[in-house]
Amino acid sequence: MTLEPEVLARVESGVGRLTLNRPKALHALNRAMCGAMIEALLAWRTDDAVKSVLIDHAGERGFCAGGDIRMIAESGKGDASEAKAFFDTEYRLNHLLFDYPKPVTALVDGIVMGGGVGISEPADVRIATERTTYAMPETGIGLFPDVGGGWFLPRLPGEVGTWLALTGARLKAADTVFLGIHSHYLPTDALEAFRAILAADPAHPVDVADGLEADPGEAPVEPHLPAIDRLFAHDRVEDILVALEADGSEWALAQLATLKTKSPQSLKVTLRQLRIGRGLDRFADNMAMEYRLGGRVVRTHDFQEGVRAVIVDKDNAPRWSPATVDGVSDADVEALFAPLPAGEEWTPLA
Repeated sequence: MTLEPEVLARVESGVGRLTLNRPKALHALNRAMCGAMIEALLAWRTDDAVKSVLIDHAGERGFCAGGDIRMIAESGKGDASEAKAFFDTEYRLNHLLFDYPKPVTALVDGIVMGGGVGISEPADVRIATERTTYAMPETGIGLFPDVGGGWFLPRLPGEVGTWLALTGARLKAADTVFLGIHSHYLPTDALEAFRAILAADPAHPVDVADGLEADPGEAPVEPHLPAIDRLFAHDRVEDILVALEADGSEWALAQLATLKTKSPQSLKVTLRQLRIGRGLDRFADNMAMEYRLGGRVVRTHDFQEGVRAVIVDKDNAPRWSPATVDGVSDADVEALFAPLPAGEEWTPLA
């Protein structure tokens, strides 16, 4: 029996189509999938027959649930070389999409987390549906919101990116479109019409999406934005925790309770990542920062323990070390961000 490829790449009616095809794993990305997408994108970049690119997924379940976390954790138990090779390739794909000279559309129909966010956020047209659930839940497994999170999250309105990154909050389409995470809302039953009209006008996916977009409804996050901007504006995790406690509202205390379940190391790394990322001028510089972090964080106790608790044993009872944010020193955090030796830094594709 022939195994189907994990990414289906083909050109149809002027559209370069990349279809994630690993449904049993919710299309979680591995290095081979990232490599296949890079290969197709590089070929289409200079192909006049390809007017735009469409990224979607096979089957009903989820757009892309992230990266291959089990492999990354296994590699992190050793020298992390396989994990670093994966990050190197994945981040090159993220950057290639970010800088792509032709319009890119992502049909984010279903779960989109981690690595799925990394391949959809750089797209010009990001379509959410009633099945979309967006999250960057990395602080819950001792990681940080990589794949460009340090760039995209701080560029969302106010401090909403800080809140999303630290709490791992899950959003539906009404919120993602309201916040600009996704550019359009289309009900699932309009996606075939979108593909059909795009085939007739492959160079202008924005116009096609504009013509079909629907109203996703009121955004549940909207009333909380003033509180988010006030309480998550601090540059120290300790100050955010104090502010939430002092606020005392039901919503603030719920955020505080959530943060207390996350890896203290991850919370501090993530907040620093977002504050640095906000000040960067080039997406490539953000990816180089995340590559330094990735190769180091996967070898830490908290990442190994988070993967054990959430993905392997599924007891959801991680034992973080240090157990509180006070125990994570600034020096420990800074060491994770330090430059790599010459020749080991991440670089984008030419």
